[in-house]
Amino acid sequence: MLSRDDAAQVAKVLSEALPYIRRFVGKTLVIKYGGNAMESDELKTGFARDIVLMKAVGINPVVVHGGGPQIGDLLKRLSIESHFIDGMRVTDSATMDVVEMVLGGQVNKDIVNLINRHGGQALGLTGKDANLIRARKLKVTRQTPEMTQPEIIDIGQVGEVESINAELINRLVNGNFIPVIAPIGVGKDGESYNINADLVAGKVAEALKAEKLMLLTNIAGLMDKSGKVLTGLSTEQVDALIADGTIYGGMLPKIRCALEAVQGGVHSAHIVDGRVPNAVLLEIFTDSGVGTLITNNRPA
Repeated sequence: MLSRDDAAQVAKVLSEALPYIRRFVGKTLVIKYGGNAMESDELKTGFARDIVLMKAVGINPVVVHGGGPQIGDLLKRLSIESHFIDGMRVTDSATMDVVEMVLGGQVNKDIVNLINRHGGQALGLTGKDANLIRARKLKVTRQTPEMTQPEIIDIGQVGEVESINAELINRLVNGNFIPVIAPIGVGKDGESYNINADLVAGKVAEALKAEKLMLLTNIAGLMDKSGKVLTGLSTEQVDALIADGTIYGGMLPKIRCALEAVQGGVHSAHIVDGRVPNAVLLEIFTDSGVGTLITNNRPA
C-alpha cells in the first residue's frame, strides 16, 4: 500500500503526464526493441512495464524485436561460422534454421513472457504467421570504379519487406493484445527470410500509419560532428546531414529506415537510447525526450 508521500508523488507524476497521455490515446506506436536494451535485467523489466503502462492508458504499442547477439551466440556454440557483408549476416539454410529458432522461439517468447508477467496481454508472432510479413530476396550489389558492371552478391536467405498484413496486427491491437513480432519473412514459395529488425519496424509503422516509430539503439541519438545530440529534424535536414558526411557508416540504415517511415505516413520517428531506464516513456511523456526526433515537417 502506498504511503501518503508516495501517493502524492504518483499523483504529481500522473498530472504532469496527463496532457501527453490524452494526445496519444488511441494512437499506435511501433517500437523496435533490441541491442543493449535487451541485455540488462533492470532494463528488460523497465521496458516491459513501460509497454504495459502504455496499453493501460489507451496507447497501442506494437513491438518488433531483434536478436543478433543471441543468434551469434548459438551459431558459435554450434560451430557455425558467421560472415557479414555490408553489416548483414550471410544466411545459408543452416544459419536460417538458427535464426528461426532464436528469433521465433527463444527471444520472442522471452519478451512475450516478460510483458505478460507484468500484467500485459502480449502475443508473439513471426512474419510467417498468417503471411504477416511477405518478403523477397534482398539483392546486394557492389561496384568499384574499375568495374564496368556492378557485382551481385548472394547473401543467402536475407530478405526485404514486400508487404505487411496490417489487418492482422490491427485485429490484435483492437482485441487488447500487444503484438510482439520477430523479423522473419516468408516468400511466395514459403521460403523463410532473415530481415533486419529496424527495416521491419519501419515497414510495420508505415503499414499501420503509426503515430510514432521508435528505434531503440545503443547511442544517445543522432549526433553532429562535435558530438551533440540532434533532434527536431526534418527529412530535408537529415538528407543534408547524410550529404555532408555527418551521418555515415552503421547509422545510415537506421536513419534511412526512419526517413522512409515518416515519408510513408508515420507522424514521427525517434532514435532512442535504449540504455536509459524507461526510455520509451521518457520519449513519449516529456518535452525533451531521450533521443533524436525526425518528422516530415519543414524547418521553421
